[in-house]
Amino acid sequence: MTTFTAADVPDLTGRTAIVTGANSGVGLATTRALAAAGAHVVLAVRDVGKGRAAAEHLPGTTEVRALDLADLASVRDFAAHWEGPVDLLVNNAAAPPPSELRHTADGFELQFGTGHLGHFALTTLLLEHLTGRVVTVASQAERFARLDLAGLDALEAMNRGPRPGDPATATPYRSSRVYGQVKLANLLFTAELQRRLTAAGSDVRAHAAHPGYVDTAIYRENGPVSRVMVRLLAQSPEQGALPVLFAAVADLPGNSFTGPRHLAHMRGSAEPIPRSAAAQDAELARRLWTMSERLTGVAWPAGSARTGSPA
Repeated sequence: MTTFTAADVPDLTGRTAIVTGANSGVGLATTRALAAAGAHVVLAVRDVGKGRAAAEHLPGTTEVRALDLADLASVRDFAAHWEGPVDLLVNNAAAPPPSELRHTADGFELQFGTGHLGHFALTTLLLEHLTGRVVTVASQAERFARLDLAGLDALEAMNRGPRPGDPATATPYRSSRVYGQVKLANLLFTAELQRRLTAAGSDVRAHAAHPGYVDTAIYRENGPVSRVMVRLLAQSPEQGALPVLFAAVADLPGNSFTGPRHLAHMRGSAEPIPRSAAAQDAELARRLWTMSERLTGVAWPAGSARTGSPA
């Protein structure tokens, strides 16, 4: 049992961290805690203006760089202009669940293209710079998702979106279903990334983190029932950042999944938590990785992960 708090983050002076979606919510809280511990934190954000406004109120040393995970050209540009080691990469950004089917600049379903494919490409392209850890923000929503081996090609077609002449889909778009698929993909990505890092002899560790039920604009703006639930049960972004920070600095084996301790892992401090059987399916993880390489055009190894001490 752990009582981990932000005060338990060790001195990170001299370390460099990248946090995607760092200008609000759990991303901002994570950034604040890392910067307060002495890390140089790069806010990798789609809206540079919002990123700079957030950075003005942060301690320590930070910088803001443009990164639109819904545009693979932006991901490639970010990675191409990166110099120096990355001690910690926090894959936090996510697209707000849309009410109808929307697409990224490359034609993928918005949530999957941003939350999985964008982070997949970013991590793989930064491999040669990584020296410590990769923490990908997932969710227990993965427990309700299905990503069948036989359905990966169908998923790819769905993520491309409809094309002229395509027959009408029999399954209507449901953003909540896709959200669960994205979070399952996050865990499968983490598992396969760790397998590949270990096979390559790298000391870099890959972890996933579940923030719990957090008071964010996404939930507050999702109708009156959701607003009441947030008021009664949700925790602050600072509390939601604890599992992310725990995954970033605690002594954990690779491919750990961390989340809150209480209320069915929805509130409280951080600890390792279980994941679904689907999230532990090694063959599914390999298939998803292969599909992700094909969709993004980014293949392993885009760079060679360094050997060094975990962050």
